[in-house]
Amino acid sequence: CVLQPTECFLSQPEEKQEGTVKAKKRKKKKISDVLQKSAPKPGVPADLQNLLTQYFGENRSVIEIEELQLSDSCFLPANDLTHSFSSYLKEICPKWAKLRRIHKEKKSVVMLVLCSSALRSLELIKSMTAFKGDCRVIKLFAKHIKIKEQINMLEKGVFHIGVGTPGRIKALVEQDALCLNSTKYMILDWNWRDQKLRRMMDIPEVLYKHLSMLYTVYSLFLLVALRSWSVKFSFC
Repeated sequence: CVLQPTECFLSQPEEKQEGTVKAKKRKKKKISDVLQKSAPKPGVPADLQNLLTQYFGENRSVIEIEELQLSDSCFLPANDLTHSFSSYLKEICPKWAKLRRIHKEKKSVVMLVLCSSALRSLELIKSMTAFKGDCRVIKLFAKHIKIKEQINMLEKGVFHIGVGTPGRIKALVEQDALCLNSTKYMILDWNWRDQKLRRMMDIPEVLYKHLSMLYTVYSLFLLVALRSWSVKFSFC
């Protein structure tokens, strides 16, 4: 009679502990589960600026963070998710034929498209056929392409559109291999989701490189915006 209560007393906490562990495991959700339930919506300027403040706020002064806040006039209307990539570009760049005709500068592009991976870059290049016409497009990602090769191409030829990943584009800008003074459009591949339903901003390693790249661009923008640079940001 003495042993029975003791056995019951020992078994009850073990059952509760096991149940607690299982409950904790049930509560853990993957990002794909969360994103699957969220309705797709176009990116807006506030999304990008909030991310910049969130990721760089601790390492920058209040004044530096305030300087990163661009007015809505610096952004073009976002893709409302009804356009194809080409039709969207035609809508926001109605004078593209003239821009590509007058562009003669090496080491520069008129339009820069930032996306999450090399594979996605290739998909976007194929999908802009109806828009780009006979203009030259350069691939700006690391997979199977050495940075020296891209530097040589930029130095020797004239390209109108650059499509690539934030990490490689940032490296080219920092090495003065890619000049942004002639860039009129910076397109962010914001709305596209991969097989895990993640957007570019949902992938930590891509997000940080993307924001670092944009911080560099924002800083440059603020230095020359009052002079001759008139780049417009856009969410596709």
